[in-house]
Amino acid sequence: MNLPTRSVLVTAALTTTLFPLSATSNEYAHDRAKVTETLGGEDYSPYAGRDFPTVPLFGDTHLHTAVSVDAGTMNKLGQEEAFRFARGEEVTTTHGLRAKLSRPLDFVVVSDHAEMYGLMPQLLSGDPEILSTPLGKKWYENLTAGDPALAFDTAMEIVASLSDDVVPIDNPKATKKAWQAYTALADRYNDPGVFSAIIGYEYTTEGANNLHRNVLFRGDSDDANRTIPFSQYDSKNPEDLWTYLADFEARTGSEVLAIAHNGNLSNGRMFSMNAYDGSELTVEIAEARARFEPLYEATQIKGDGEAHPALSPEDAFADFDTWDAANLNGTELKTPDMLPGEYARSALKRGLEIESTLGVNPFKFGMIGSTDSHTSLSGFEEDNFFGKHSGVEPEPDRWKHEVIAAPDPDLTIYGWKQAAGGLAGVWAQENTREAIFDAMMRKETYATTGSRMLVRFFGGWSFTEGDTLTRLPADAGYRKGVPMGGDLSAGPDGAAPTFLMAALRDQYSGNLDRIQVVKGWMDADGETQEKVYNAVWAGDRALDANGELPDVGNTVDVANATWTNTIGAPELLGVWQDPDFDPTQKAFYYARVIEIPTPRWTAYEARRFGVEMDETVPMITTERAYTSPIWYTPES
Repeated sequence: MNLPTRSVLVTAALTTTLFPLSATSNEYAHDRAKVTETLGGEDYSPYAGRDFPTVPLFGDTHLHTAVSVDAGTMNKLGQEEAFRFARGEEVTTTHGLRAKLSRPLDFVVVSDHAEMYGLMPQLLSGDPEILSTPLGKKWYENLTAGDPALAFDTAMEIVASLSDDVVPIDNPKATKKAWQAYTALADRYNDPGVFSAIIGYEYTTEGANNLHRNVLFRGDSDDANRTIPFSQYDSKNPEDLWTYLADFEARTGSEVLAIAHNGNLSNGRMFSMNAYDGSELTVEIAEARARFEPLYEATQIKGDGEAHPALSPEDAFADFDTWDAANLNGTELKTPDMLPGEYARSALKRGLEIESTLGVNPFKFGMIGSTDSHTSLSGFEEDNFFGKHSGVEPEPDRWKHEVIAAPDPDLTIYGWKQAAGGLAGVWAQENTREAIFDAMMRKETYATTGSRMLVRFFGGWSFTEGDTLTRLPADAGYRKGVPMGGDLSAGPDGAAPTFLMAALRDQYSGNLDRIQVVKGWMDADGETQEKVYNAVWAGDRALDANGELPDVGNTVDVANATWTNTIGAPELLGVWQDPDFDPTQKAFYYARVIEIPTPRWTAYEARRFGVEMDETVPMITTERAYTSPIWYTPES
């Protein structure tokens, strides 16, 4: 039995003598009515009783390791190294470089390709299940013969086999073993409250046209092990994936979602107005997509997918890390009519069109970013970028390496074209698999190109500038409106919607230039329109007659890969009201936050290695964030 010390007893006695507890204070300790009466109807603590999401989390939902067939031909780092790197540990890359993030991520999805899941590590280790197949035996012998040329040719043959209609090595036993090893590893690295290792994989179909999806599980290995990854060898039709996911949920009671891969290389197919087979879109297909694809990957290493300058010619910020020459491998040139089916903004407008005739919006998605790195490293930082795959790790000439070689040399993608991005921002209740999944389902997410800026965006009918004069803008946001990803109900007669927005810069990145509101709507003639409004900005700049804002400036010293935060602002808060609102027209709104110019990864590389790159290579970037939209639908 532990007894209080004499000093504790004396202190307690003195406290009771000098400051006796009154009957009133004892009453208040248990009488909420008296507390409310005394404090004027509110608790003293502004945080008591708060039930809205307050935890900003950053992660990567699209990461490949040696377990993916295409990565495993070059990458020697496995899934464990991927988890370790993401949670902030130092690892050694395939080429022997030490690598570490500036700050740990909050969550990661190691989303290795479903196709022949786990083949490369099993093949290289001489797994009996793989060697029992004739092709597996041949590939193993070629890779281990000690002939570099033969090994390279075999690796290319293995990657090329991913385009086959029939699975080259059909061994469900080996796939199940690799999948269950991964889910067990994810459970081991999952640390609720600290780091979430979310279980997932990538469904890869129409390889050159990038109609891929990352599938995420809400639960643990017990849930995920009730299936194995659904692959293109099961079906190349994404609609069949949604059916498969619906069946999985019905059979297991577990929840899953899919995130559409960035569509800028899909040559118009990602956001087609038709079904996969070219037939008319049906209500059932539209509902399935809306249900199972709540998010879209708007930015990643292979370019940015928010907007395109040809689709948004009046948008000065639309041409950012643009990849628009052809599909992924350069086998099909891109034509202008393909662009609307590839970019987030045009897809959101297409969703309004489809909804007006079908009654369902299949493209009602939120925004995230992720890397699509094939190095096992979530390398999205400009000064810490390890490239798309292990063949383009940092070295003096990687800026001109052929990352993607096309039949036409003019379509070849060189190393400098890679973007150091992106990142998924999530507003959650806590850092757990379940809370992050739930935030994704309600689309309370945003994409960034790599910066960890904090962004809030709310829509309502009664926000005022007074709502920005607080360190808790979200308190007014949730109380008076809906967050990013939400739907605005009809407002008072004659009212126009107001939007409360706030952004706080990443402590390691540039100050903020501005917050813009991007609006898309359907006019009285059934045509979709768009407009970008400058809503909040840094400094004493003023809008001109066209609503344009002068440039914030540029402090980048390219030669030294540095900049100063002497321009811009560390935070921006404001309220904006739609000046062109028509209550009869469907619309969506999302916020885009722009940082001041900072050095691009190519500038850091040129300085480190003392190389001079071609004049066409960009050395400066403007990191940015895109929130999930808020939709307005007329009551009628």
